[in-house]
Amino acid sequence: MKAIVAKSGSEAQDDGAFFWEEQPMPEPGTLDLLVRVVAIGMNPVDTKVRRLFDKDSVLGWDTYGVVEKTGDGVTGFKAGDRVFYAGDITRPGSNSEYHLVDQRIAAFAPKKLSPEDAAAMPLTSITAWEGLFERLGFVPEAGVNAGKRILIIGGAGGVGSIAIQLAHWAGLEVFATASRAQTVTWCRSLGADTVLNHRNSLFEELKATGTDSVDAIFCTTQMERHWQAMAECIRPQGRIVLIDDPVNALDITVFKLKSVTFSWEFMYTRSMFETDDMAAQGKLLSIVAGLLDEGALVTTRQKTVVGLTPENIQAMHIKQERGTMMGKQVLVL
Repeated sequence: MKAIVAKSGSEAQDDGAFFWEEQPMPEPGTLDLLVRVVAIGMNPVDTKVRRLFDKDSVLGWDTYGVVEKTGDGVTGFKAGDRVFYAGDITRPGSNSEYHLVDQRIAAFAPKKLSPEDAAAMPLTSITAWEGLFERLGFVPEAGVNAGKRILIIGGAGGVGSIAIQLAHWAGLEVFATASRAQTVTWCRSLGADTVLNHRNSLFEELKATGTDSVDAIFCTTQMERHWQAMAECIRPQGRIVLIDDPVNALDITVFKLKSVTFSWEFMYTRSMFETDDMAAQGKLLSIVAGLLDEGALVTTRQKTVVGLTPENIQAMHIKQERGTMMGKQVLVL
């Protein structure tokens, strides 16, 4: 099969940063699905792995595809099933014609979405779901969190775009950050009640709305820039979840007086360590698929590229690293 390999430590624009490689057809392990890849989503993790891993790698984990073969221990899936999933960062990615995934972290794809619309959703949906309902402790049911407020920093990005929708579905009052007219409109269309300009003081922006604190903060980007603002915006005994990596050391004591609870969200934790609850990701993706089919959630796909080529993958990495991506990019094979 053909696969596109990313050169470790390369810059996205470098010649030879991505190249073709002929690889053997993978054989499914006991719990694996062998999937014929139809569409692939792009995420910031792809660019991080390319830069930081010490070996050349096949990237791409958000996947929509068709099951070709199953391992001996697989139950619930069969050849011909259409599935979507975010994969496992410790295994090769899906920038290839075929791909292996553990059945526990896969789900039947939404029936009413196109392959490209579905491929945009798994990784960010898992991250947003786990962040909102497992780390921050909100209840994952429609409308039941009414009266609670959340601030989502980076509302127009991949994770922010689905976190807004899930928070709105769950009944939260959603404050999201954006600064451009296009991204402000996008956040509002997804269910944000109020949009704050992250180029200004978030605390001052929040106060200007008549609100002086939120119950929780989901910080998807630039935590260092917004560190002090988060300390000001969070209510006493509130909760904060983080997903991006700080470059410099941060003073966590600014949150002490409010007894703030912090959590990290890394959606690959379950698959990386094969936790006892690893199958929870497949189950939550099934819920997300249902919500997408019902129209309670909408795809966050904003750009589609056609053709699995090194040039197309390279262009997607370059665009991702500009830091202005709204929603998600998807490649259709």
